[in-house]
Parts: sequence; C-alpha cells; structure tokens
Amino acid sequence: MSSTELRSQRLNQITHEPHARLDQLVKAQAPFASLPGYTRFVKAQYLFQTELQALYRDPQLAILIGDLPQRCRATQAAADLADLNAALPAGLPGAVQQPSQAEALGWLFVSEGSKLGAAFLIKRAEALGLSQSFGARHLGEPEGGRAAGWKSFTRMLDTLPLTAEQEAELDRGALAAFERFTVLLEHAYADAPQAETVQA
Repeated sequence: MSSTELRSQRLNQITHEPHARLDQLVKAQAPFASLPGYTRFVKAQYLFQTELQALYRDPQLAILIGDLPQRCRATQAAADLADLNAALPAGLPGAVQQPSQAEALGWLFVSEGSKLGAAFLIKRAEALGLSQSFGARHLGEPEGGRAAGWKSFTRMLDTLPLTAEQEAELDRGALAAFERFTVLLEHAYADAPQAETVQA
C-alpha cells in the first residue's frame, strides 16, 4: 500500500474483478424480473448475513465499530422471506469460521459496502411492489444513512494499525467474502425454473 493510498481504496481495487463477476452473475439471474426470482436472491442474502452474524456480534470488533451488532441484516432478510411466504433456507457448508480480526474486517468490508449498491436495488424491488418495510427490508436505508455508515466504517479501517501479515489477512477476508456470496447465489438459483430468470 503506498503512502497516499487508503486501505479501503486498496480493498476496492483488489476486489474489483470478483465484484464485477458477481455483478454479472446477479444480472444473469435477473432477480428483479419476478417475485420468485427475487425470493431466491433474498435467500442468498439471508444465508450470507446469517453466516456473518458471529462477526457482527463479536465484542472485540464492536470495540472498533460501536454500532456493529445493529449493522447486521440477517433479521431483516428473514423478515423479507416471511413477507414473501418463503421458508428460511438451510445453511450451506463452507461458512467462515472464527477468522482472525483482520480477516473478519475484510468480510465486513464487503458486507457493509453492499449497502451502497442496495440503494439502487431497492428501486428495482419497488417495481415488484416491495419496500423497506415489506419484502425488501434488507435493502433499506440504514439508520443514519448509507453514506454516513460507510464513511464511519472505512474511516476506522483506514486508520487501524495493522501489521503486514494482518494486511494480507484483511485482503484474504474481502476476497473470500465475494467468493462465498457467489457460491450462495449460485446455490439459491441452482434449481430455478428458466422462466424465473428471464428478464421481463
């Protein structure tokens, strides 16, 4: 990392390729073309957020991020599935287990960053008759606003003293998070009828 490059900027750069691949995968599944297709998308989100619950509840991480437990969206995703009359999906083997603190921050970087993109996704969900109080809660505006929440997280991340080994763990965590969400998304759509993924 150069003296002028922020850590959060480096993470954005190294995750650019897996992020772009994931975006293409989401577009290919057309989750906002129909309610059944969207429901599968929410199941992937629910699985991802549920897997990260232990990180959001970690007392050591909460020292760094005071409102960390409130940032998790597993409860909202579960409520969305209830709104959509969908059962909660069973967990998939391969969830992150007891990562180091730096690696955990890499996972959280991806989870928190996705809230920025959710600002665009909720508009697509509204076209399906959903809102941040019904069916699209997990895409809703966080308390205090998306930008403020993201800035406070990256400000903490950019100023945290880390060793070279911890920097590498941070990078690994962020890359692993994109890889894991890709696996969960593919799993959620694995048995989808073709009609669900055809753009309207």
